[in-house]
Amino acid sequence: MNRQYLEEFRIRHGKLLIALNSYVFILIGMFIFFRPIPHTTTLINISFYLAIAFALLLFYVSPDDYTLKTPLTYPLMIFFLWALLSISWAIDVRNTINDVRGHLLNHIIFYFLVVNFFPNKKRLDSLVWIIILSAACFSLLGLIYYYFIMDNPVKAVRFGWLMSNSKNVSTELPVNFIGTLNIPAIFFCLYLFVQSSAFYVRIALVLCALPTIIGMILTQSRGTLAAFVLAAVALLVISRKKLIPLCALLTVIIVFLLSPARERLETSSLSERLKMNYVACEVLKDYPLKGIGFGMMTFNNSINKEAYINKIPPKYRPQELITPHNLLLDIAVRIGLVGLSIFFVILYVFIKMCWQTLRYSIDKDIKCLTMYVAVVFVAYFFMGLLEPLFLFKASAMMFFIFLGMMSILWRLNSFQMENKRGINGNQVFCGHN
Repeated sequence: MNRQYLEEFRIRHGKLLIALNSYVFILIGMFIFFRPIPHTTTLINISFYLAIAFALLLFYVSPDDYTLKTPLTYPLMIFFLWALLSISWAIDVRNTINDVRGHLLNHIIFYFLVVNFFPNKKRLDSLVWIIILSAACFSLLGLIYYYFIMDNPVKAVRFGWLMSNSKNVSTELPVNFIGTLNIPAIFFCLYLFVQSSAFYVRIALVLCALPTIIGMILTQSRGTLAAFVLAAVALLVISRKKLIPLCALLTVIIVFLLSPARERLETSSLSERLKMNYVACEVLKDYPLKGIGFGMMTFNNSINKEAYINKIPPKYRPQELITPHNLLLDIAVRIGLVGLSIFFVILYVFIKMCWQTLRYSIDKDIKCLTMYVAVVFVAYFFMGLLEPLFLFKASAMMFFIFLGMMSILWRLNSFQMENKRGINGNQVFCGHN
């Protein structure tokens, strides 16, 4: 099709293209909402791949209305190419191919879908609501299933813990990963609560926050609590409205101390994580630059665990060796220090966009949402120091949501700054006349 024909098509079928844009927006929203919820795999796949199909059509027919250009485009592409290249030296080629395609490629596509179909403040607020509602439904349904239907005692069983009969709240969001969804949802509730003055909206936010907070606390995850506290402190530091986040912080801490989670303030599990990471460092010594391949189960299934465990002193040997319990170490082991360096570039670009938007924003709403996205990213990254968050799709999805949201906010702020410069320039020009 030539450009003239496409222009005529856009004129004749403008309403259809607007409808397709809305359909993609709805489909991505469904994908995000149902991703953590179990037994929705078919719905998740249909919504995701149908969104891709419609998006490709829109990109082809209206290329000027959509973009693949963001500050993160090149870092993400280079990261993907390096992971793809790791197939050539991977210990487990099949696992690496599967995870490069099924995890990394899909999440990068998802990032561009978010950037293009949540491009303005109104749709970003819709995305915030989707995350809140997803966390609230996940927590409420999970709590009912876990403690009423399965009849697990609250004091004895952590929310999301894998039971002996292999039943769980979610295969994509296990106990120590639930905070990757619930912490952002709680802070986004706070964001909308501060932004909105409507009574019914605030009531709805409180009702959504309650099961989300309870679910987070009942995981009894010290890493999750520490990440929440760190995020709350970060919000206190950069927010002028200190009273509300301070009250939220104190409330969660008090509830935590009154819950069974207070009995888990020992350090044995942290010691086990460090021991597993010790073994991972031994593996990294043997594959420093390229890693063992991008496959996420290669470390668990394909390396000679016994040989590596025997390399370290007996007192540092883990009881069970699963996977590196650190996001950065996990990346380094899988795609080497080269891959980790590229990942650091992604983090640097994210932080740079965040700083520029917070520092130079001329729109209070954009600055406020940027602040909350930065805060929940701090919590996410802290949890990543304790867990391999990219191992599960629901927790990995949150990382790419944060990247997408920050890219949109940075772009919106850049447009506003350019418009302001343009207006000022026109005023100066007219003045000379």
